[in-house]
This record gives sequence, structure tokens and C-alpha cells, in this order.
Amino acid sequence: MTHSPDTEPRVTDDNGQTPDADYRQENDYQDDLTISGKDASAYVLADDTKPTYSLGPDSERQPGTPQGTLTKGRHTGRSVYPGVERSYYLYVPAQYTPDKPAALAIFQDANLYLAPKASADIVLDNLINKGEIPVTVAIFIEAGEQGPGYPHFGGTDNRSIEYDSINGDYARFLTDEFLPDVLRDLNVSTVPQDRVLVGISSGGNCAFTAAWARPDVFGNVISHCGSFINIRGGHNHPSAIRQNPRKPIRVWLQTGARDLDVIFGSIPIANHDMFAALEYRRYDAKFVYGEGGHSLLHGGAVLPETLRWIFRDHPDTADAQ
Repeated sequence: MTHSPDTEPRVTDDNGQTPDADYRQENDYQDDLTISGKDASAYVLADDTKPTYSLGPDSERQPGTPQGTLTKGRHTGRSVYPGVERSYYLYVPAQYTPDKPAALAIFQDANLYLAPKASADIVLDNLINKGEIPVTVAIFIEAGEQGPGYPHFGGTDNRSIEYDSINGDYARFLTDEFLPDVLRDLNVSTVPQDRVLVGISSGGNCAFTAAWARPDVFGNVISHCGSFINIRGGHNHPSAIRQNPRKPIRVWLQTGARDLDVIFGSIPIANHDMFAALEYRRYDAKFVYGEGGHSLLHGGAVLPETLRWIFRDHPDTADAQ
């Protein structure tokens, strides 16, 4: 058995906040990295300590809106990342019924998206309830806990191997191991346009890489501050987009003027290059460029708009009808 889920109850206090802070705690995946003084200064510049963006009502608990359930689990890799362990949360909306396939959203860096900068599960509750996106099952998945870390920066987890590599291994991990294990009791659509991959930083590169490798499985990508830079090959995506026939992928990119400029490259420049390549090949793509840094502050604020845009022509949404 590769995973052992245990249900985490959705308990809130009088202010609508959960007293259990575990899945709302934003992980700092840079804690154990060794970063040069110049790059450390770039991280300081990119730290959104002075918010210019805030969450709207679609990201806050609304009276009378049914809440989905979050089930916490553990998974151990078998063939792609053998022995590598990770945590995940499975979100099932209150409106889910097994007689109709649900859409699927997969959020890399689980705790970043469940933390208050995005509150992605609350966004899903609200948009599903209003019929603005289809009934959507979501998986919030963390990167593997055992690995070699980052080039130059070091570390001890598998995040860079999984998220920055462009060899298609992570897509194979999702399709061959993780999704069959986690979704085995749920009726989830296999239509690529019903599925969206979401990620920030290296996770944004990961989301695009997986869809690029398997557009027959994943038809939508949301990238926040995507690291399309020379960590483990992500800088090659724009050329690949230009030089290959257009694939059936819808892409939302977001970054900001204060995003990272480090040894691997400039994330703002890389995202402009990505969008230019997507436009060149006439992809269904959107690029939101703001004033923020390397965080989910801006991406979280526009997450409701993003999901509406991704599913805008889905037959089960109010807009499509």
C-alpha cells in the first residue's frame, strides 16, 4: 500500500477560521538552502512583505456556501521516484456525486495554496456553489521529501528534481502512480479540458512541463511566478513551444516586476518569453503581469478570476450556459 489517508475534519471557530493550522501553514521550502549574497538580496526584493494585493469575497467563507471536505494522506513513490514520501490533501466538493465525472485540479506545493494567500479550497467552494466552474475535485500535493535539493542552492528534498526537470518523469508519476492511487474511489473526468495543473515558482514550471508531456491527460495550466529558467531545463520551453506544432493546452501565466532575478535567470523575463512563444504559436493563453514579487500574493488574489477563465466554456458553468 503506497498511501494511508486519514480524514481531517473541517472545524471552524466563530470567525470562520480553522483552529487546526496544519494545512493553512505556509511552508518555506527555502529554509535549508545555501544562497549567495547576491541571490539572497534578490529574494529580499521579491518578498511581498508590503501587500499590494488582497483576497476578495470569492476567497473568503460565504454564509450558506457548502464546504467540501479535505482528506489528508501520505504517499510513497514506487517506480518513478522510488521510496520518496510526500503528503497530500484530497478536496471533494459538497456537490460531488459519483454518477457524474468531476473536473480535476492538481495544486503543486499543497500548503502554499491552502495557506491564507490563496485559500484555494475556499475559492473552489464558492465558485462551484455559484456554478462559475464545474464541480471540481482537487488534489493539493507536496513535493517529495527525500532528494538532492537544488543545483547551487542545495537542500534535501526532491522538489527540484520533480518540478524543474523537463523530462516528463513527473507527468508519468502523476498518471501511472499517484492519481490512480488517490482517485481510485472517485468518478473524475478523463477529458484533458476538464483537468488543470497549478503551481508556483518551480511548481509553475512543473505544471507546464507535465501538460506539455501529456496533453492527452492535462489540458489546462495555471502558473504563478513560474521558474522557466535554467535550473534543470525550464528555460528551453519557449523554444520548444515555437518549434513544435501547437498542443491543446490552455495556459494562464502570472508574475510581477519584483520577481526573482537569480543565478538561474530572471523569472519576469522568462515569463515574458514564455508568453511571447505561446502567442507566436497562437495558444489560448493569458499573461497577468503585476508589481509583486515571488509569492502567491498576486496569484492568490486573482485565483477566482483565473479558474473562471480556465473553465469559461465548460458546459457545466454558468457562463457557458
